[in-house]
Order: sequence, then C-alpha cells, then structure tokens
Amino acid sequence: MPDMHNGKPRVLSGHCFCGGVRFRTSGFVRTSGHCHCESCRRATSSPVTTFFTVPREGTDLAGESLRYYASSPGVRRGFCGNCGSPMSFETERRPDDIDLYVASLDEGLSVPIREHWHWDERVDWLHVADDLPKSKGGV
Repeated sequence: MPDMHNGKPRVLSGHCFCGGVRFRTSGFVRTSGHCHCESCRRATSSPVTTFFTVPREGTDLAGESLRYYASSPGVRRGFCGNCGSPMSFETERRPDDIDLYVASLDEGLSVPIREHWHWDERVDWLHVADDLPKSKGGV
C-alpha cells in the first residue's frame, strides 16, 4: 500500500513542541494507524496514538535534544529531552522501518489513517465511529 503523491514518494516533515527535534522523510508511507496498546497510551498520556510508518532509509530524525527510551526489549522511543514530545517508535522486529507521529507533521495532518492496532487493548470509554480495520496486534 504505498502512499503516492503525483507518482512520487511524499516528502513529509515535522517537529516537536519546542522545535528542538525535527524529522524529514522522503519515503513511501508504508502504513498508518491508531495504536491502542497500553505502552503507547502510557508513553503519550493519551487514549490513542497515531503513527505513520516509513523506511528508515531516507528518513532523518535529529536534534540536539533528541533522546531515546528503551520502553521494552527491542523497542526504543525517541523524544525531545527539552519539551518531552514523543517523536518516534522503533522496533528490532521491523529494522527497516521507523514510526513517526502523525500529530507532529508540519503540513497539516495529511496522512490518511488505514487501521487500528491493538484494538483489544483500547480504553472502554473512548467510542470510535469509523469503518477502519481493527486488529488485535500491531504493525
């Protein structure tokens, strides 16, 4: 399911709340989704987290305040050490991919969301009214 824009990979960029960490990617969006897992909820203090997945190659995530937290074995989460904004999710299970947060994009929220992940872990008080596929696992 490559994300095409005029037949070419999309160039997407974004930044944290204070601007100390930025990303730019020129790859195809491999997938996108709302994650309902407990780990993502705790990492963002929100009921759902929305990611888009792009190839690591062609993606630059950088800034003097970029820090990483090993949230579970084989997983690290990038964040801004100044403002605390979450910026990325990386797992050894998908070494060629990096997940970035849709809400941190510079140019609006232009990535179409394709599915829900970890639907079985969702909070019971959030009512979702869409027809997107809902899986028990993640990407």
